[in-house]
Amino acid sequence: MNTTLQLLRIIHGTSVDGPHLRTSIYFAGCDHACPGCHNPQSWSPRGEMELTPEALVDIIAREDLPVTLTGGDPLFQAEAMAQLTRLIKQRTGYNIWLYTGYTWETVVATPRLLEVVRDVDVVVDGPFMLAKRDTSLLFRGSSNQRLIDVAASLAIGNAVVIEDPRSL
Repeated sequence: MNTTLQLLRIIHGTSVDGPHLRTSIYFAGCDHACPGCHNPQSWSPRGEMELTPEALVDIIAREDLPVTLTGGDPLFQAEAMAQLTRLIKQRTGYNIWLYTGYTWETVVATPRLLEVVRDVDVVVDGPFMLAKRDTSLLFRGSSNQRLIDVAASLAIGNAVVIEDPRSL
C-alpha cells in the first residue's frame, strides 16, 4: 500500500509535548475546530510536506528520541497513521504519545481509530475547551483532556488515566 502522511512540521528535541526530550510531529488535518485552538492552521488536510510512513520512521530513528504525534489531529489520517505507529514500535521501540480531539471512548469504539493507538503508549484525549483552559496542567491545554495509559486501558476495557505525568 502506497500511503502518505500530510505533515506540517517536525520539531526535534522538544519538551512541551510529553515528558523528556522528544521528536514532535505535527500532522495536517483536523475537523474538531476547537474554539481557541493554538494551531488552527493545522485544520487543513493539506500539509507542508508529504512523507510515507517508512520515510518518516527513518527520520524518527535518526533522532533517537521518544515520539509525539500531534497536529491537527493525527487520527484524521487514521489508515496511514496506523502504519506509522506500528512501524515506529517495530523498528525503534520508542515511547509514543498521541494527541487527539476524540475521547478515548470514541477511539476504542471506532475500529480504524483503535488500530492507530494499539502501538501508542499514551493518548492525550479530548477536544481543547477554552472554558476549561488551564495553563497549570502538564502536557494538555484544558482540564477535560486526559492522559490515557493505552496498554492498561486496553487490558481492562476502561480508560486508565495517568494522574501524575511527572512520574513518567
